[in-house]
Amino acid sequence: MTVLLDRPAVAAPAPPAPPAIARRDHFIDLLRVAGMALVVLQHWTIPVLDYEDGRLTTGNALSTPGVWVVTWLSQVMPLVFFAGGAANAIGFTRARRAGTAAPAWQAVRLRRLAWPLLPLAAVWIPLPQLLLSLGVPAQPLEVGARLTGQLLWFLAVYLLAVVATPYALRLHERHGWRVPVVLALGAVVTDVARFSTGFDALGYVNVVYVWLAVHQLGFFYAEGRLRGAGLLAAGGFGAAALLVAYGPYPGSMIGLPGAEVSNMAPPTLAMLAVGVGQIGLAVLLRPALMRLPLARLLDWAGPRVMTVYLWHMPALFAVTGVVVVLLGVDTPRPGSVLWFAGWPVWFGLLCLVMWPLLKGFARFEAPPALPYGTAGQGGMLVASGLVGAGVLTLTVGGFAPGAGPFLAVLALLAGLLMTAPRLRA
Repeated sequence: MTVLLDRPAVAAPAPPAPPAIARRDHFIDLLRVAGMALVVLQHWTIPVLDYEDGRLTTGNALSTPGVWVVTWLSQVMPLVFFAGGAANAIGFTRARRAGTAAPAWQAVRLRRLAWPLLPLAAVWIPLPQLLLSLGVPAQPLEVGARLTGQLLWFLAVYLLAVVATPYALRLHERHGWRVPVVLALGAVVTDVARFSTGFDALGYVNVVYVWLAVHQLGFFYAEGRLRGAGLLAAGGFGAAALLVAYGPYPGSMIGLPGAEVSNMAPPTLAMLAVGVGQIGLAVLLRPALMRLPLARLLDWAGPRVMTVYLWHMPALFAVTGVVVVLLGVDTPRPGSVLWFAGWPVWFGLLCLVMWPLLKGFARFEAPPALPYGTAGQGGMLVASGLVGAGVLTLTVGGFAPGAGPFLAVLALLAGLLMTAPRLRA
């Protein structure tokens, strides 16, 4: 016996959800699309590139003194996780009310996250070897191959949030605000242990505490229970200012070259505070944002967000290879007249390269509609672990030549195969 893609397996009916959680909210779509657009804009704008003696060096325009304050708004990953929390709460609650078991919902989400990675790997695993054989310098190529994979950290963490959603919602229903408070306290304890011992690797525990805390706040928004937006904004940004002024935290919310501490890798309590401030500000601006005529744009952009995220860095490396490496045109000093004058040309070239990539690979955002079988909770945890291991392998080593990318793709395929169609007696 088989079931169609996304068709739920039968489970016990769930208790009714609050009315607000049952409807689609275009504000969440806006946060998701705008967040990814800002990520792309920032990645395309901030590189300071120089090529000399066969080596490509990369700097960051936001390392200019005083410019770090921009990152309190431009580092939008907290908003992306918040929007994801709201969307996951809405999606899972709908599925649960329709009788869908948690593993079936998780399987659908797993396929949607992992499937678009396959064409990226199919291009980037052979591409470095091909370009090396054509005489492309090895060091710039390795920089591009590694950074393309490193940006996949978001998918690894978001996969964790998706898998945790059924359990996190159960905790939310029982304990409400205590859950994000406990997660925030976990971030406090982690940072205290990290900075008091000097063992920076401890900070990576905050990958769970920080990102799941803002993801959990999305549940409150989905239920219409997120109150006091102004207080959240003032409290979050105010707390971040105090932490930066009197704590061990840098002002920038992105990693900067030469910085001893980063608020992003691993995430810190200061990042969580800025995230709370951003959420409060966004909800405060919601009435004005919802009046903007963006419905058609969101309908077009929504199904293409993952493609833009996965392929915007390859577009950057393609333009860099031609302009900086081949033609020898280095990036002007950030903030200079030449920098501002050249930016529209730079951005236009990037869009010109990105457009065919978007046209060619957006079709892979939707996994094939096949008669998928059902998996139990244990099977879904194993499948999620395999996909997560594959994404983490690419995050650490990128697509640089070696065994790592092959092992990562094997793990991805193994995880996907555990949700593949299967015959039932």
